[in-house]
Amino acid sequence: MHRRQLAAAALLFLASTSVGYGGTLDDVRTRGELVCGVSEGLGGFSEQDGAGTWRGFDVDFCRAVAAAALGDVAKVQYVPLSAEARFAALSGRKIDLLSRNSTWTMTRDLSLGLDFPGTSYFDGQGFMVPALFGAISPLELDGASICVVRGTTTEANAAAYFKKAGLTVTFMSFEERDEARAAYADAKCDAYTADRSALAAERAELPKPEEHVILKDVISKEPLGPVVRDDDPQWTALVRWTLFGLIDAEEQKLDAASMVGAGADEARAMGAPAVAALGLSDDWLVKVLAGVGNYGELFERNLGQETPMQLSRGVNALWTQGGILYAPPMP
Repeated sequence: MHRRQLAAAALLFLASTSVGYGGTLDDVRTRGELVCGVSEGLGGFSEQDGAGTWRGFDVDFCRAVAAAALGDVAKVQYVPLSAEARFAALSGRKIDLLSRNSTWTMTRDLSLGLDFPGTSYFDGQGFMVPALFGAISPLELDGASICVVRGTTTEANAAAYFKKAGLTVTFMSFEERDEARAAYADAKCDAYTADRSALAAERAELPKPEEHVILKDVISKEPLGPVVRDDDPQWTALVRWTLFGLIDAEEQKLDAASMVGAGADEARAMGAPAVAALGLSDDWLVKVLAGVGNYGELFERNLGQETPMQLSRGVNALWTQGGILYAPPMP
């Protein structure tokens, strides 16, 4: 290429990657709502209640991003997606954001044209079995049939685990979670494997949850979090710092109730760098926290010990409280 052509190409590249690039944020604002992909129904994470209202941890993150981008947590259109369909929907621009208990892996990060802005929930794969089996470890499942959902990392993880242990199992795979749960409930398979958080949700849906146990063994790392396309750095940064804002706010003891007076002033100061860099309002973080609360509030409201999920914070506790939840400092 000639020098002039090279210069033009460089300017085009800088324009497409600069903080002033509109991209997804402009699309969202023009439309007047965020289109957010969620699961088709997973307790604690994303499900519709009897009135048709979407609720859950992943749903609340969609609402947080809508508050940051549009100033209103209610301006979200939810698109339920299966595990197999979720990434194609995002790359095909049918949704702006995927907030659907998706594991961050190297293959997905490098080969799908997608980006993982951060980890919102540190999980790991486990196994659920009927309590009457008396099993305490998946190493007791030699010869078992195991229910699993297709389109996830789950079956490959389990296959590798049992192969390494020299055990033989068979898998019954299903496209939908409710199909896998129904097969397990009907004793068509001996065990059910999924992320432990998903197993907690599935157990809560069974007719007699107390008759089923989630084994303590964790066989994989499953860092779950939001996903965006990798062609829009401004949007990636907005989603990333919305997540980090929720985490840092909990660390700074800023919650929904404190978003008046001094608390709101502190949140404005924390979010100040994003105002010019990302084109957000000066109170974007105030609106996020007032609308959904901090990370701890999201967790306890949707997944905590007082919910059907009955999950403890565990490794998802703040780093100052014995967990590994850690976000870069703001501002």
